Amino acid sequence: MNTKAEASASFYKNMFRLAFPIVIQNLITTAVSSADVIMLGWVSQTALSAGSLASQIMFILNLVYAGISSGIGMLAAQYWGKKDTRTIEEIMGIGMKLSIPVSFLFFVLACFFPQVLMRIFTSEQALVEAGMPYLRIVGVSYLFMSVSQVYLCTMRSIERVVFATFTNASALVLNIVLNGVFIFGLFGLPRMGIMGVALATAVARGVELLICLADTCRFRVLRLRPELLLRHNKVLFQDFIKYSLPAFGNEVSWGLAFSMYSVIMGHLGSDMVAANAVVIVARNLGTVICFGLANAGAILLGKAIGEGRMESVKEDASRFCKITFLSGIIGGILIFALRPVFMNMADLTVTARRYLSGMLFINMCYVLGQAMNTTVICGIFRSGGDSRWGFVCDVIDMWLFSVPLGFFSAFVLRLPPLTVYFLICLDEFVKMPFIYRHYKSYKWLKNITRDFS
Repeated sequence: MNTKAEASASFYKNMFRLAFPIVIQNLITTAVSSADVIMLGWVSQTALSAGSLASQIMFILNLVYAGISSGIGMLAAQYWGKKDTRTIEEIMGIGMKLSIPVSFLFFVLACFFPQVLMRIFTSEQALVEAGMPYLRIVGVSYLFMSVSQVYLCTMRSIERVVFATFTNASALVLNIVLNGVFIFGLFGLPRMGIMGVALATAVARGVELLICLADTCRFRVLRLRPELLLRHNKVLFQDFIKYSLPAFGNEVSWGLAFSMYSVIMGHLGSDMVAANAVVIVARNLGTVICFGLANAGAILLGKAIGEGRMESVKEDASRFCKITFLSGIIGGILIFALRPVFMNMADLTVTARRYLSGMLFINMCYVLGQAMNTTVICGIFRSGGDSRWGFVCDVIDMWLFSVPLGFFSAFVLRLPPLTVYFLICLDEFVKMPFIYRHYKSYKWLKNITRDFS
């Protein structure tokens, strides 16, 4: 009995040791989004709506990074359990060989074809024209992130979450400060409006990359060396693709579906777009704890699997789910408690405020479903290398159910915007019973490491 209690206490201690810095990082990320919304809301509703739509490109790219990071996390955490740091270096190199070309493609599209990208999300000419200069400037930051995001993900996988959080948090705090300086023209600088948000992002991401490069010069356990981009381990690359490709597909499929939601709302009018920009901040805040727990849990469970402690992984996964359920409830309560703040975050029209009010109530429940599903799919399943099941589940749920339902209800049935939004938000609860069934089968629990010595 005491042994079980000690194991439980040890798990919770390690969980919160890793989760706390990640939660702080997520909070700061949400603060940057909040600052963008508040500051652009003060400029104009058009600037707010255009910035929200243009940032969907960064959202999609971040999902690409998330897919690559998932492959790194699944493999690196288990190899960390084996203390095989040389293989982890090669995994990091593989991640960069994938992230750099993708980021370059997004850079070219954003800088040279911004009008094409904006017209995907809206047909309103005012929003297109406002979003184009934003994309031209922020596109530069995509190149910086192609290296820094992979490096920081690798550091988290070997439990250097404090460094990763400090680095990311420093960049995000700088982003908030520069937002104010560039948007409103402080210290004698010209007022840049929406372009100021883009410039602040580019500068902050550049600083983040510099911190990563400085760290790799002094950190001796793992090194980011140029030759990693030239080294080729065929077996390890095949493993990376095998486990990361479904995760990548999962993230991109999920992200594109959310972008389709933005397309639907973008064609329902700027009032709906503006309300959604605020709601995204509220939802991010409501899920900040559970997403931190998901990342921490994936590291801990993956490390335990690499060490061969399969039975303890089952018990820890159960504890993981209980914590997440509690965090989801807390997230819903937080959105309710901060509802007056969200309602006054931007200068919205009467119609946009009415939409926002209803969307906040919907998200009080939605965050619980998103918390549980994300934790199990991205945390528990992927810790054992099972990324394929989540990919298939989300493709079926979002592309055969939620996205078609959204388009049908909006453009065929022409239902009220809030009704369309409610129907879209059913996606998390439709797939929940299937996720629970797969979790209890324990087919996800596998050691995926190899002996390269």
